Amino acid sequence: MRIPILKLKNYLLISVQVDLDDQTALQFQEDLLNKIHQEGSFGVVIDLTSVEMIDSFIAKVLGDVVEMSNLMGAKVVLTGIQPGVAITLIDMGIVLDEVPTALDLEQGLDKLQQELEA
Repeated sequence: MRIPILKLKNYLLISVQVDLDDQTALQFQEDLLNKIHQEGSFGVVIDLTSVEMIDSFIAKVLGDVVEMSNLMGAKVVLTGIQPGVAITLIDMGIVLDEVPTALDLEQGLDKLQQELEA
């Protein structure tokens, strides 16, 4: 199963609407990095509103996706982080200090524009 990646101007928008298993997460990582490269995207908004829980592997992949995207020049904003996801990320030691967050996709786009203008 693939997670759709939408292009909006120089941004990529991802709304994760499926349960993340290891294979889906790894496929998403590869698809996103390829899309950033192909499109020359400056920013990525990943909406996690539908994701209620993640395991340690998925938490690591998510942290890696953010770091890899930044290395490729694309700023990442995470939106819609549920309590269970936040707890898992902290428990796993996944540090996302530099990653802007927002409540929903609309606020995430606003935040991304602010980050890129700064």
